[in-house]
Amino acid sequence: MAERVLAIDFGASSGRAIIGEFDGEKITTKEIHRFSNDPVRVGGTLYWDFLRLFHEVKQSISKAALEGKIDSIGIDTWGVDFGLIDKYGCLIENPVHYRDTRTKGLIGECSETVPDSEFYARTGIQFLEFNTVYQLYSLKKYRPHLLERADKILFMPDLFGYFLTGNKTAEYSIATTSQMVDAHKRVWASDLVERLGISPSLLCDISPSGSVLGMLSDDICTELGVESVPVISVCGHDTQSALTAVPSTKKDFAFMSCGTWSLAGTELENPLINDETFEMNITNEGGYDSSVGFLKNIIGLWLIQESRRHWNRHGGDYSYADLEKEALASKPFACFIDPDCPDFIAPGNIPQRIRDFCARTGQHVPESVGEIMRCIYESLALKYKDTYAKLEICTGKTYPEIHIIGGGTKDTLLCRMTACSTGKRIIAGPVEATVLGNIAVQLMSKGAIADVTSAREIIGRSEKTSEYLPEDTAAWDEAYEKYKTVIS
Repeated sequence: MAERVLAIDFGASSGRAIIGEFDGEKITTKEIHRFSNDPVRVGGTLYWDFLRLFHEVKQSISKAALEGKIDSIGIDTWGVDFGLIDKYGCLIENPVHYRDTRTKGLIGECSETVPDSEFYARTGIQFLEFNTVYQLYSLKKYRPHLLERADKILFMPDLFGYFLTGNKTAEYSIATTSQMVDAHKRVWASDLVERLGISPSLLCDISPSGSVLGMLSDDICTELGVESVPVISVCGHDTQSALTAVPSTKKDFAFMSCGTWSLAGTELENPLINDETFEMNITNEGGYDSSVGFLKNIIGLWLIQESRRHWNRHGGDYSYADLEKEALASKPFACFIDPDCPDFIAPGNIPQRIRDFCARTGQHVPESVGEIMRCIYESLALKYKDTYAKLEICTGKTYPEIHIIGGGTKDTLLCRMTACSTGKRIIAGPVEATVLGNIAVQLMSKGAIADVTSAREIIGRSEKTSEYLPEDTAAWDEAYEKYKTVIS
């Protein structure tokens, strides 16, 4: 009898619910619900609309029940963000969005108490201003009354799981995004957290990816008219769900989960933490079966998405296909940006910030839509080249191909440019890697799939992939030298 599970996947701008069915050979998927995920700015703070999103979770469960019996539920989301739960089990306020400005400048301030080198040696996590530890430090500094009321923090997938089951946990993969987990011992680095004035008692026990969180509560079942099923703590961080679904048959492989963010890296058995990886600011994120996602977080399709929003808000009517055509019609290698420049994190007028970056770095200033799009595409492709070169230095391994997974695989221009810039064969797909990884972890938790190797083989024969080969690599190598000068 086929196993049927419900995967609910939250991205930064939308969410969807997909039923995965496994017949013993292949996984088939069916989308049953899709919804937008719109942050809301109130009183100068940018929040996630958690109550509405929880409504969409319940809608997903109701619609799944109409399709027939499901055997379990798993939820994955973006990383770092969390909700505060008081001693009565109530949500104190809506979770704050990682793009809020409340953590600006706090990395430097925290380093005065816990030096960056010590922090990295323990956690192995890339320094990013919005990491959970800096969000909590911001609360301690500016809104201490909230922390005083809080009993526990729950990361986003665990927060949804809590209101479905009544049980609290900190799933391993999502916990590591906080920059508060000891990478070697795989427990909370409580002493570091305490030195920053944050109480370790706020942190729930860490549970392995694939653990059963609990059963769907009686209240939820009564409200929705459904039967109770297990809720599985899948790899709650969407990057690790996607990494679980990379259809590679090799032990050593390079991947890029490409969406709003680009996560470029490889998978290791143990964390790789040394002076070199610290200098390069590479992250060691926890994954399924205690694996390590050794990767860099890169601002990705956000640059295109937010630019399109800006142009369309101001009278444009551009589709993504239109923007790709505009880029192709523009002169190549005219100017570059560093996609990870802090200027590009917050929502707003990305095109003008690109012009400002190019002006202050003494480059041609792009004016037209096409010039700006060409700049974004080429800068992303060259950033990927730079990142994989650093990863190969750190691991001492060469990766002749890159598996690109996620929504970015639909952007054929970016895939082609990445092949040309890196000089590597690109294998693009599956598009729904995050959902497939979510489904696979549920099936492994239930014993329907033996292990990750088997899961990747099954996903490989269940999904189609596309291939892109390098072209005109000499021109891209020359552009890379110019790019390195600009971003330095």
